Order: sequence, then structure tokens, then C-alpha cells
Amino acid sequence: MATGMVDDTRKISKEEANPFESMMERFDRAAKLLDLNPDLYAVMRVPNRELKVYIPVRMDSGRIQIFEGYRVQHNFARGPAKGGIRYAPDVTIEEIRALAAWMTWKCAVVNVPFGGGKGGVVCDPHQMSMGELERMTRRYAAELIDFIGPEKDVPAPDMNTNEQTMAWIMDTYSMHARHTVNAVVTGKPVDLGGSRGRREATGRGILFVVNEAIKRFGMTPPQTRVVVQGSGNVGGIGAQLMHEAGYKVIAISDVNGGIYNPAGIDIPAALRHLNATRSFEDFPDVERVSNSALLEIECDVLVPAATENQITSENAERIKCKILAEGANGPTTAAADEILQRKGVFVIPDILANAGGVTVSYFEWVQDRMGYFWKEEVVIERLQDVMCASFNELVKYADRHGVDTRTAAYMLAIDRVAYDTRMRGIYA
Repeated sequence: MATGMVDDTRKISKEEANPFESMMERFDRAAKLLDLNPDLYAVMRVPNRELKVYIPVRMDSGRIQIFEGYRVQHNFARGPAKGGIRYAPDVTIEEIRALAAWMTWKCAVVNVPFGGGKGGVVCDPHQMSMGELERMTRRYAAELIDFIGPEKDVPAPDMNTNEQTMAWIMDTYSMHARHTVNAVVTGKPVDLGGSRGRREATGRGILFVVNEAIKRFGMTPPQTRVVVQGSGNVGGIGAQLMHEAGYKVIAISDVNGGIYNPAGIDIPAALRHLNATRSFEDFPDVERVSNSALLEIECDVLVPAATENQITSENAERIKCKILAEGANGPTTAAADEILQRKGVFVIPDILANAGGVTVSYFEWVQDRMGYFWKEEVVIERLQDVMCASFNELVKYADRHGVDTRTAAYMLAIDRVAYDTRMRGIYA
């Protein structure tokens, strides 16, 4: 472990660790600053619909096992619900509820016509065979079939789900519809109606907003030291794209810990090593660090791209970055916000920083509905337009209202959703 850095222990309250409470604290602050109409506040602070399903699956042993699944549809004011499906043993309704709300604000910040949704199944996918995963996924999709669809709710991959998962959901939905409906999900294989550039979209979106942020500090990529927590589709791809753009990536991690070299890491070589050995262990010319220690390395840009609640009231004082670009959903607790603001950290909040994925998911949905597909360079160009315009609009909004960037992001998103809700009226 690097000298002077702490271990992975986190001692925070249950309330601080609750992602829904963190989201609601930020929502309430923004709503108060907007002087949001009490009726609109009452409507927007709660989900539109929460579904809980029990999923019987015949396991390879021949026995039936019951899995618990959720789908939360937070808001439909701006369009169909949109959001991923995650498979994990620690999935909870509170987590799914928070992530669905975050999707509403994320879609509004980048101004795509979706509301927020999120789903999850309580399972350990690493202990399940492909056959068991397919049977569970198809039965989960069948349970949701009256509530999802291109005009209703469009799922996507998330933690421990992927293109194959989306293909199973699309096929299950299409079999019930009796015709192919590829717009029911995004994040599909390209040959089944997926979009080029979708896999790299979240990491590429981070690159675009960091490019804009470093201009505020008069920095260029070769001068900029980057630390990335996570090495999956967000962290790994983001680190690789930043390395290719000339940034000096000095640390990166996976679930088991990270590697650090102040002179910079050969990210393509490190990721090849990770793919080959499933670990950064034995990668040469680096120092091993824990995931918590990695967060406290002095750097210019810190990209937490792993999971929620990584920067908290317990460690925020020890964060030593100029720019915090939140690749994961909810990596910073609400209690840590004030500490980071006092330290002068420039935050690119998650609902903007990682919105590249949902932006290209929107592009995929549009392409599916048109039946006409774009070249990858078109997808990248349009993603850059959206991310850069959204970043600059957010910064101007923050300056105009005299608030930090996270509060500004929530204010901007709530303002847009509130406008659409007010114009549509409440059907009652």
C-alpha cells in the first residue's frame, strides 16, 4: 500500500450509505433553490411505478430456485423510462429506486427525451451457468412484458449484464409480440440493431467532459495526471481513451485493488494483462495499492468508475484531485459534497459525467425506430456535441445561480422535468 494511505475500511452511517437518501438530499436542495411548486415537488419526488417480481428458474440441478427482481419506473414526463438492469447478490429496492431517479435527472441534463428507470435481480451471476442466466433473464423479461416496450420503458445493460442479456430480453419480448422489436432494449449486439460506439460510449463521454474541464484550469492532456478507479466498460475504456488522447494515467484498479506509477502506466498493456490473468497482480513497474488508497493519490483528475459510496464523509478530506469526474453512479455521498466544495474540487457530477451511455442508448433507440443505422464516426461526433454542449450549459447555469456544479446539475434537470410536467398537467 502506498505510504500514508488508509485501508479499505469505511465507517459511515446507514443513512449516508443509502443511495436513495443521498439522491433525495440533493433533490431537496435543488428544489428549494428553484422554489419548486409544492404540487410538482410532491409528484417528482416519488417514482411513478415500482414492480417486484418473483422469478422461478429451473437450475441445472433440476431444482427450482426463486429469484427476486425489481423494476422501478421513476418518471414519464419527457418520454419512456430508460435505464439498466443489474444482476448482483446485494441488489435492493432502495438502490434501484435511487438509480431510477438518477436516470431521470441524467436524461434531463443531456436533454434526451427519456425518463428514468432501473431494474435488478438479486442473484450471484458468477455462480450461475449460461443456461441458468438465460432462463432467469427470459422469465424476468416475461414478468415485465406488460410494462416495458419502445414507448414505455427501454432497459439496457448494467452491472453484470451485457449484450447477450439484452439479446435474450429482446427475443423474449419479440416472441410475445410475434414480430421482431429491436427497440425494446439498447446495448444489443450491432447485428441485432445495436449502435456502433455504444460499448465505448460512457468512457468516451467522460473523456469529452474532462477535455472541457481541464480548459478551465489551463491544462493540456500531457500535463494532466489521471487516476481511475475501475477497469470495466466505464473505467477501463475511459482510461484507455484518455491514454490515447495523451493523458498521463498514473493509477487504475479492478475489484481486487489497483496499480500506481507516478510516471504513468501503459494502459493498453495493463488492460491486456488484466484480461489475460483476471488481475493486475504481477504487472511490472508499478506499486500495488488498495481501492481506497487509490482514491487518495494526488492527481489532477480522479475518475471513480466502480460503484456507489466510494467518496464519503470519512475520506473526502483526503481526496487530492483538482477535478472529480464521476464515472460511476453515486460514487460520492451527499455528506461528502460540502467537504469537496470547501476543498475547491471541481466536480463533474455523475448525472453528466457518465451520461455518454444513455446518450448513445438514445441514438440506438432512434436508429432502431428508423431502421437506419449510423457510421461509428457519426455516433462519436454526435456524442461529443451533446456532452460538450451539456457541460458548458451546466457550468453557465452554475455560474448564473451561484451554486456548485452538482447542485446546478440537479437544478437544471429538475427545471426541465418540472416544465414538462407542468405543461402536460396532472391527470387526476
